[in-house]
Amino acid sequence: MPINKVVASFDEAVADIRDGATIMIGGFGTVASCPSCLLEALARKGVKDLVTISNTTGFGSDVWKLLGYKFAEDADILFRNGMVKKAIAAAPVSSIYQNTFEKLLRAGKVGVEMVPQGTLAERIRAAKAGLGPVYIPVGVGTVVEEGKEKREFNGRAYLLEHPLTADFALIKAHQGDRWGNLTYRRTSRTFNATMAGAAKVTIAEVDELVELGEIDPECVVTPMAYVDRIVLRPKEAAGEDKPISEQALESHRRFQERGSA
Repeated sequence: MPINKVVASFDEAVADIRDGATIMIGGFGTVASCPSCLLEALARKGVKDLVTISNTTGFGSDVWKLLGYKFAEDADILFRNGMVKKAIAAAPVSSIYQNTFEKLLRAGKVGVEMVPQGTLAERIRAAKAGLGPVYIPVGVGTVVEEGKEKREFNGRAYLLEHPLTADFALIKAHQGDRWGNLTYRRTSRTFNATMAGAAKVTIAEVDELVELGEIDPECVVTPMAYVDRIVLRPKEAAGEDKPISEQALESHRRFQERGSA
């Protein structure tokens, strides 16, 4: 029987996510690398008591709409809707303004596990590769080492870090075919590609759905074996991945204006 991992809608793609699930959310910095439509569908489903694993906890759609994005949801939508009990993240709060997660954290309504960014990626990769705990030098002598085994190798101290897996990984890719092969653009390749295959079920939203063979095998970043479902983003989402440098400068300026208002 021909392999076809394409599902008809975002709601169908997340239909089996239940209360208490652990969810990996791809993306690096800007909303262009986030699985925005999958997150909106999950918010519509209204599940609760989720544990999220992500680089950030989101900046919020109001911020991204200031920059002209129509598809502007990041992880913040789950926190705004009170769906998360704990976040595992490298950069859970902003240095520029108070995001939704920080407000919830200060109110005692959500838990947090801080993980250095490289350590976060390595713990996810360990799960994806089927490895056990790994020794990492980052965090020694800080709060990160609390409760962890510490050993010395070649005169340097390391912490024992455990793999991070999840029930579902929601990721964003540029192109995909019906078998599940994926390519990425710019920083979308970071945590999206890392998380693909680290969860029991990986769901990818893609800008373009192409025919088998259109993706050069040498250009496949995530092979089909790591992907369980694919769903196509609306056509209006095309072209929303503006150059990161332009976004970063504009975002910083807008945040400063907002903070001084």
